[in-house]
Amino acid sequence: MLSPDQVEFFREQGYLRIPGMFTPEQMDGLDADLERLVTEWALTSPGWTGPWRRVYMDEKTEKASKLTAMHDLYFYSQAWQQAVTDPRLTEAVGDILGPNVELHHSTLHIKPPSAGHPFPMHQDHPFYMHEDGRYIDVLVHLDDTCHENGEIRFLAGSHKQGALEHITQLPDGEGCTPHLPTDQYSLKDTIAVPAQRGDVVFFSIHTIHGSHINQTDKARRMVRVGYRDPQNKQTAGQSLGRPGPMVRGYRDRMDGQELLRNT
Repeated sequence: MLSPDQVEFFREQGYLRIPGMFTPEQMDGLDADLERLVTEWALTSPGWTGPWRRVYMDEKTEKASKLTAMHDLYFYSQAWQQAVTDPRLTEAVGDILGPNVELHHSTLHIKPPSAGHPFPMHQDHPFYMHEDGRYIDVLVHLDDTCHENGEIRFLAGSHKQGALEHITQLPDGEGCTPHLPTDQYSLKDTIAVPAQRGDVVFFSIHTIHGSHINQTDKARRMVRVGYRDPQNKQTAGQSLGRPGPMVRGYRDRMDGQELLRNT
């Protein structure tokens, strides 16, 4: 599915945009179900917490900023189940991860119009920690993205540093959403990766990334889908201990490994 040049680009830069992964007809089906999912299941909240908010937003914007989110859309929608197991997509993931690919989770992030939630510089590793970097996040674009609506931005090559320590507490000891220090990591140092509806963007669990606020009058919608090598053991975070379906290849049994359970 991927050319040697594309695989090499991912390995060097830590991200890769693949245009036109999903057809307009597929996107129409995903859009239709997403509308119902947002109405019936998704949650809108102020979003990620932490001192970074006052760095990325003025006081008025910070108070207005919202994020709409939900996990694992394929538990609710046949269209999304077919999307995350699409053979072209899983083959492309396998070209980087290897022949065996396990689906880990998916997360919807919608930046509402005008004050849609920005994202501070961070790695995804703190949210679902794994032993190594054999984990790829895939951003499915439901809308065209640009600077004005907060396209994804990457710190090229940053995945080579491995897992970094993140800020997870406020000065008073209260917990906050993991993010990197704002005085050391800035969006101005990143590379913007705008994309069109139906495109996907791959990135490593260790690639540092973030995005600006949505300043437009339309929502910016993305779904992140996580895939891993089944031998890459999770150590903490989202979906810990929950096996995912094999979407490519086979799960080799490790010495002493028990039959998988989901309880």
